[in-house]
Amino acid sequence: QVQLVESGGGLVQPGGSLRLSCAASGSFISIYGMGWYRQAPGKQRELVAFIAGGGVTDYADSVKGRFTISRDSAKNTVYLQMNSLEPGDTAVYYCNAGVRQALGSSRIYFGQGTQVTVSS
Repeated sequence: QVQLVESGGGLVQPGGSLRLSCAASGSFISIYGMGWYRQAPGKQRELVAFIAGGGVTDYADSVKGRFTISRDSAKNTVYLQMNSLEPGDTAVYYCNAGVRQALGSSRIYFGQGTQVTVSS
């Protein structure tokens, strides 16, 4: 089993910044990719940013230039630096990790989510 623990969410004014963190722990051989999804009320969950094992990143068009994903492989931790936040960024943010496990299997896990609210 793998646990993903997110932190860093909260209430921020428009134009402000937040940094989300997510640490993975448990039984796995390696992590091949980590990312962040978000889900706003009444909307489907969407990919915000992803970072592959080699460091290649991908972002949703709506956050390009404002959000930056990074990863500390030694700590099995992924970060999401969010700048110039807008009310439209309000959502529950979920950490995601793709892991390699024993016997050649792989699996994707999600964290419990952390609330980000952008409001004046």
